[in-house]
Amino acid sequence: MVTDPIADFLTRIRNAQLAGHRLVEIPASNLKKRMTEILYEQGYILKYKFEDDTKQGLIKIALKYDPATKQAAIRSLERVSRPGLRQYAKPAEIKRVINGLGVAILSTSKGVLTDKQAKAQNVGGEVLCYIY
Repeated sequence: MVTDPIADFLTRIRNAQLAGHRLVEIPASNLKKRMTEILYEQGYILKYKFEDDTKQGLIKIALKYDPATKQAAIRSLERVSRPGLRQYAKPAEIKRVINGLGVAILSTSKGVLTDKQAKAQNVGGEVLCYIY
């Protein structure tokens, strides 16, 4: 049993990239589906597919690499809030990731949003992770 599904999600992507895999399969949940959609919208992954074949469902993610250097599009995935120490931020306290080049994913009262979307809607929440 996984005690931190978000950390598991990030670790599976990180490990697949380090191993040079093109595709990674992750057990699905609504939160992980929304995080996958954000990764796609921000241009960090090529494409994704949600499959409901099994009891829980699967998320299949096609990872994105630079064709010239074969380097992964995602340089770093950092888990911020964790089960032992939750990290919350008000709209004014949301930090910019690498001076605005990266993305913070937040769980807010209006759903799972990026840092820019949360600031635009003037809503704070739990900072799930930083991606750049």
